[in-house]
Amino acid sequence: MARTAALKPEHVPAESKPTLDAFTKNIGFTPNMMAAFAQSPIAFNSWATLLGSLSKALDVKTRDSIGLAVSEVNGCNYCLTVHSFTAEHMAKLSPDDIILARKGRASDPKRDAAVQFARKVIETRGHVSDADLQPVREVGYTDANIIEIVALVAMYSLTNFFNNVFDHDKDFPAVAPAGSI
Repeated sequence: MARTAALKPEHVPAESKPTLDAFTKNIGFTPNMMAAFAQSPIAFNSWATLLGSLSKALDVKTRDSIGLAVSEVNGCNYCLTVHSFTAEHMAKLSPDDIILARKGRASDPKRDAAVQFARKVIETRGHVSDADLQPVREVGYTDANIIEIVALVAMYSLTNFFNNVFDHDKDFPAVAPAGSI
């Protein structure tokens, strides 16, 4: 059961309303996470700005794969349902690639290096080694790209933690528990 309300449209703070309305228009409905997150215009609008900026980082398959890997490590079932849906329908990842991403891997070598690195960042809380950086650099990621990977890990962790704390009802199809993938 959700620990905070997903706000009805008439209860959304005025400062959050334009951002929430834009998401609703783009997605076609208002996800519970966003309707709850909108209670804090400062946090919600800051996250939305970061999300918008990072949507230009890397490519959509890599971003969604990182989202899946980070959400798996953080145990965020809400985010796993969202990222599994978007990975399939927007990034056009195969079911096998979605499972691989949840395990911190990818079938494409360049994406694999990024996803493995992202998983290492979240597992070590950023305390990676030179040896952890080497594979992402070897496949062609620049330091700017590596910074983007770290920023994606942080952004996905923010929503993971938010959703784990407030335990929203899922808006997207359920996914298999981690132990069964």
